[in-house]
Amino acid sequence: MVEHRNRPTPEAPDSTSAAAAQWLGSFEDLVEKQVRERTQYLLQSSAPRPGSAGPAAPTVTTDYVNTIPVDQEPEFPGDEEIERTYRRWLRWNAAVMVHRAQRPEIGVGGHISTYAGAATLYEVGFNHFFRGPDHPGGGDQVFFQGHASPGMYARAFLEGRLTEEQLDGFRQEKSKGSNGIPSYPHPRSMPDFWQFPTVSMGIGPMNAIYQAQFNRYLHHRGIKDTSDQQVWAFLGDGEMDEPESRGLLQLAANEKLDNLNFVINCNLQRLDGPVRGNGKIVQELEAFFRGAGWNVVKVLWGREWDPLLAADTDGELVRVMNETLDGDYQTFKAESGGFVRDHFFGRSTTTKELVADMTDDEIWALKRGGHDYRKVYAAYRAAAEFRGKPTVVLAMTVKGYGLGASFEARNATHQMKKLTLEDLKAFRDHLRIPVTDEQIDDDLYGVPYYHPGPDAPEIRYLLERRMELGGGLPVRRAQHAPVVLPGDDAYRSGKKGSGKQMAATTMAFVRVLRDLMRSKDFGHRIVPIVPDEARTFGMDSFFPTAKIYNPNGQNYLSVDRELMLA
Repeated sequence: MVEHRNRPTPEAPDSTSAAAAQWLGSFEDLVEKQVRERTQYLLQSSAPRPGSAGPAAPTVTTDYVNTIPVDQEPEFPGDEEIERTYRRWLRWNAAVMVHRAQRPEIGVGGHISTYAGAATLYEVGFNHFFRGPDHPGGGDQVFFQGHASPGMYARAFLEGRLTEEQLDGFRQEKSKGSNGIPSYPHPRSMPDFWQFPTVSMGIGPMNAIYQAQFNRYLHHRGIKDTSDQQVWAFLGDGEMDEPESRGLLQLAANEKLDNLNFVINCNLQRLDGPVRGNGKIVQELEAFFRGAGWNVVKVLWGREWDPLLAADTDGELVRVMNETLDGDYQTFKAESGGFVRDHFFGRSTTTKELVADMTDDEIWALKRGGHDYRKVYAAYRAAAEFRGKPTVVLAMTVKGYGLGASFEARNATHQMKKLTLEDLKAFRDHLRIPVTDEQIDDDLYGVPYYHPGPDAPEIRYLLERRMELGGGLPVRRAQHAPVVLPGDDAYRSGKKGSGKQMAATTMAFVRVLRDLMRSKDFGHRIVPIVPDEARTFGMDSFFPTAKIYNPNGQNYLSVDRELMLA
C-alpha cells in the first residue's frame, strides 16, 4: 500500500456524510499506522465480486512516487562515498572498452548507454545483495541485462578477474582467441564467467522465472537446500514489450516465488525513442505486474526530491508527476534546469513556488531514484525480505547517465558507440578520472582504462564486500556432484521392442521413461514436465507413484480419486 502524500480527498456523492467521513477517517488512520497487510486486505475485500453490482474496481496503480516512504527507508549499510568512487571508475572503463572497440580496423559496435544509466542498480546489488557461489546459502542466480555486459566486464577488471587485453577483445572472440569476450552474456562463449544467456530480449525474464521455480522444486524434493537463494533478473522497460517477458508472470505468482526479483531499468527509452511517449510505462508495468499477482516497488525519485514532496501539502507536485508523460520526462533530461523549471514545475503556480528559491543547477541536480544508493538499497531490501509473492522493482533512470549532453536521454543514444574528443574529456571531468588531455589527444581510440592498483582502499573495499557475499559474480563453475547413471538394464524394454503389438513412438518413450524412473540411484532425478495430455500418451500410470508436483500440495477433492489411476 503506497502512502498518498497529502492528496486532496476526491469528491464523492456522500463525501460530506457522517458515514463517509467516519470511513475515510478510519482508513487514513489505518494507513498512517502503516498496517499494510490489513489495508491491502480491506481494499481487496471492497472490490466488487464478478457479476455483482457495485462501484468500479479500485485502480491497480499508485501515485507516481516512491513506494517506500522516507521514514521507512533503512539505513544504508555501506560507505557510500567509497562505493560512489569506484562506481565512477566502472562507468569510465565500461564506456572506454566499447569506445576502443570502434577503431577503424575493428568497429564491432556495442552499447555504452545502458550500463551508464544502470550502474547504481547493479552496484547496490554487487555490494550488498548478490551472493556468490561460496556463500553458505549456496549463492544467488543473477540474470544480467544483455546490453549492460560492459559494466560486468569493467567490474571484473577492477576485481582482477579480467585483464586489459581481455577488455580489448570485446566482441572479438574469433580474432582475439582466448582474450576475446562476447558482447552479450553467454556461457558457451565464456564458460567460466557467464552463468546464463539473456539476449535476445525476453530470454532473461522467462528463464529467471523457471530458475526460481526449479530452485523451489529442488528444495521441496530434498535434493538441495535452496531456501537462502534468490534469483535476480535485470531487464529493460522496452524489453517488457516482448511476449516472453510478460508471458510467464502468472506462473511466478501462482507458485508464490518470493525467491524471485525482477529489476526493471525504466529509462523510458527504447532504440528509436520513448517506450511510451504518450503514456507512462512505469504505471503500465505496475498495473500489469500487480494484476498478475506480484509485489511492486517503485523507485522513481532520488533523495533530493524528499523535501519538495514533504512540502507538497496540497498534492500539486504529485499531481504534476502523475500527469506528466514519459515523452516529456525524456525531454526534460535532455534540456536544462531552467527548462525543467518552466515546463515541469511551471505547470502549476504552487509547484513553481516550491522551487522558487532553488537555482537552475539545483533543479537539474534533482536525480531520478534509480541513481540514488539509498533509494535502491531500500527497494532491494524490501524485495529480498518480502514473502508470499515475487517482487518487481521499477526503477526510473536516465539512459546514458553521466555521458554528457550528446548521450543523455537522446533518442539515438542506444546506437551510439563512439565518444568524440569533447565527449571523452567532459566524461572524464564529470567522473574525475586521472587521465590527461594529452592521453586523450594522442590516440582517440587508445584512451586508457583506469585501475588504481590492487592496494587502493577502494579496491580492497570492493573485494571485501564480494568476499563477504560469497565471491565474484558472474562466475560459472562446471564442477558438480557425480551422478550415477543407470545401467543397460534400464533400457531393456526399449531394446526388446513391442513384438507383434503396434506401438507409437510416444508409447515406447513412456516405457523407457518408466524404467528410468524406477532406477534406484537415478530415478528421483527424472522430472517429467508435462503441461497437459499426460493421459493421452499413457503417462497417467506415473500419477500414483511419481505424483504430480505442486508447491502448495493438492487442496481439492479429486474427481477420479476412486479410480486405479487416480
